[in-house]
Amino acid sequence: MAKLYFKFGAMGSSKTAQALMTKFNYEEKGKRVLLIKPATDNRDDRVDEHGNVCTIVRSRIGLYAEAVAVSPEDDVRKLYLTRHEESPLDVLICDECQFLTGGQVDQMKELADLDDVPVLCFGLRADFQTKLFPGSKRLFEIADSITEIKSVCRCGRKATVNARFDDSGVIITEGDQVCIGGNDRYEGVCYKCYREMIRNQGRKMIR
Repeated sequence: MAKLYFKFGAMGSSKTAQALMTKFNYEEKGKRVLLIKPATDNRDDRVDEHGNVCTIVRSRIGLYAEAVAVSPEDDVRKLYLTRHEESPLDVLICDECQFLTGGQVDQMKELADLDDVPVLCFGLRADFQTKLFPGSKRLFEIADSITEIKSVCRCGRKATVNARFDDSGVIITEGDQVCIGGNDRYEGVCYKCYREMIRNQGRKMIR
């Protein structure tokens, strides 16, 4: 029986690299993978010579692959099954799954349970205010397997918080939940360092 997997970690824990390596491992065994990511994360998208937007999943270490962008209105299960009819597929992998809606996570659970398709989701647990993202919350509720991808804070403790910084290096504690960015905007830190940064708010942090 196929399962819905949730593999989560803080910023800088190589979640995307693991998603791409998982895709490679399946394909090396002759399996056909549909790689998707929420359209919200468009930082690595590019425009080809014909003016078409190509959705790219790219890791910090240079691995990348083309993917299918998923909008909040899309039914993930129907998307997979439609693509499967066009060209047979075996596995669904989703990067940046925290940006999915709760309903889309339910659709992926149905894909695993009803259609026997392994679904592997990689993403963040919580936002810069330590609050769960909608997609992550639902995955914690119904995923069959939950694994933490561990990384370390600058102090050596386990990183659990995705601290957000402004252009001056000052930690941000208010704002919209979604603000797309990478190492220029976020850093995975432990909760102790996170609280210390907030206490020192207003002073530029050395990152």
